[in-house]
Amino acid sequence: MSHGKLRENKTCLNCGHQVEERFCPHCGQENIESRHPFYYLFTHFIEDFTHYDGQFWGTLKNLMFKPGVLTNTYLEGKRQKFVPPVKLYIFVSFITFFVFALFPLINLNFDGTKEQHGPDKASVFEKMKSLKTHKILDSIKAKPILTQEDSITIKSLNALPDSTKIDDLEEALEMGNKIDENVQYGGYKTKKSYDSAAAKNPSIFDFIQIPIAHKFFELKERGVTKGEIAKNLTATSFHNLPKALFIYLPLFAFFLWIFHSKKKWWYFDHGIFTLHYFSFLLLNILFVFLIGKLTSLTHIGVINSILYIILCVLLIYSIAYFFIAHRRVYHTHGVVSFFIGGLLFAINFFTFMILVVGLALVSFLMIH
Repeated sequence: MSHGKLRENKTCLNCGHQVEERFCPHCGQENIESRHPFYYLFTHFIEDFTHYDGQFWGTLKNLMFKPGVLTNTYLEGKRQKFVPPVKLYIFVSFITFFVFALFPLINLNFDGTKEQHGPDKASVFEKMKSLKTHKILDSIKAKPILTQEDSITIKSLNALPDSTKIDDLEEALEMGNKIDENVQYGGYKTKKSYDSAAAKNPSIFDFIQIPIAHKFFELKERGVTKGEIAKNLTATSFHNLPKALFIYLPLFAFFLWIFHSKKKWWYFDHGIFTLHYFSFLLLNILFVFLIGKLTSLTHIGVINSILYIILCVLLIYSIAYFFIAHRRVYHTHGVVSFFIGGLLFAINFFTFMILVVGLALVSFLMIH
């Protein structure tokens, strides 16, 4: 519930009806003062999701631990008990990608430059080298008696790649080098020669091949390094990911619509199922991301082992969740539900991979 101050005037500012208590009986607007401190913008947003009746927390609980319940409840017409599907998806998307932006899992410094300003600015390769610290190994081996935790820690550190191998990888990738002048695209070294050949031999794929070729030659002429391309491509892909997921929502619902009775299930019903499932996936991805961050911050073997087990459980649960939710919502027989669910899962995985490739191409074209 909002904590805004009630107005002394009992006339609703929205519709003009008399308001005896807090909310207008005609339009439902809260009869509180219309001017507030700046922080009210943020507190009001949070209150919309975490207000006193526990709607938000009940929604999260059912979303995470009771697959299909939210969809069934909504389709039964009980729509005040939980957060509406669209509102839930938008909120979860905002929180997930906001956290991703604040705490990137890896530093995107691929350029191989030597100018570093602290551990957070180190390149990916430098961070890989720093993971295997001899100080940790020496301190453990110096103990008279090794515990089980010490043994696990030693094994995990020894499993990491050697610094020499990392150096070879960094050198092989040549992330700090520019695109060599002799490097060709489609057998051509310059944009002019490529355009000339494309004009003589047009193709139905020219609508995508020509822009990619032009971008390649543009980056080559500008002397952009491989590391800069990788960094910009990763950053651009990340920013485009929410758009890709939003675009894929109706496609996911469409595949559900194809495999189920058109008389019993409307496309709208599949859309509700999709919104709830995607909200769950985003939350699950967020938890995996945060646990991944924790594993990079601790070097205690037992804790890391527990975190890795949790990661595996979450990944398996994210797959099993779909089958459980599908059976509960569509009320199909176990074998039939598993077969249809497996087919849908495979089709969606293949289609989403195509979308990811398309996203990568778009991200490449957006590099500047």
